[in-house]
Amino acid sequence: MPSSRQKPRPDYKAIFISDVHLGSAGCQADALCAFMKTHTSEQLYLVGDIIDGWRMRKKWYWPQSHTNVVRRILTAAKRGTEVTYIIGNHDEFLRAFLQFRLAFGDIRVKNRALHDGEDGKRYLVVHGDMFDGMMRADRKWIMHLGDHAYNFLLWTNTKLNAIRRRLGMPYWSLSQALKKRTKRALNHIHNFEGHVADYCRRKGYDGAICGHIHVAEMRDIDGITYMNDGDWVESCSALVEHHDGRWELLHFQPHTIKADEPVAKEARIRAVA
Repeated sequence: MPSSRQKPRPDYKAIFISDVHLGSAGCQADALCAFMKTHTSEQLYLVGDIIDGWRMRKKWYWPQSHTNVVRRILTAAKRGTEVTYIIGNHDEFLRAFLQFRLAFGDIRVKNRALHDGEDGKRYLVVHGDMFDGMMRADRKWIMHLGDHAYNFLLWTNTKLNAIRRRLGMPYWSLSQALKKRTKRALNHIHNFEGHVADYCRRKGYDGAICGHIHVAEMRDIDGITYMNDGDWVESCSALVEHHDGRWELLHFQPHTIKADEPVAKEARIRAVA
């Protein structure tokens, strides 16, 4: 006699995460493990820079928490979640294997993907480094220099927040604050978003879902839906698509979530119909 128990419906149609930077000290692996434990989806998009090959070439760093993230992803794929890995600039070493139709078990690896939303729109899913002028071959050294500066900021941020925790103060991101207050950083972000929207308009996409700049955002740019899922280094954010077609950004406080603790699904920052 067949069992009457049915497999529970996943929480979301799709979840998009990027810029995890496994292999770097800044990765908020415990928070991501907790998120994946309590948030399920029919589709999971890993939108680039999941593995930080740039850092790992210089210094090996891979604690158990980073292995736990990989296990969570593999477990999701094994249980029926359709997992797509989009290559970014920090894990660009994988692009050399695309000609061999690279896959990790049930996980498909691509440069970009097309996501058909429940809202009837066609979304380009891409990491976003192709839209960053600093990723040009003649400017890439500047990007690597900036990566060193960024990692120094993360190190400073870790020390600063250790003091804040002792004083009972909430987490505060130094690099995020600098991005919001520095005119050059704001101009870079706006230029990036504009390039993404222009490309979608030329190629006939209704919108784009990307990462790369570590700034979670959802907005309309002259008729093009721009959505950035943020990162799991500073903001611990994810973009989700509900079964009814609504899009939402989820955001969690890093350093407050342990791998064995549930994540409150009420910790949301924005939703759009």
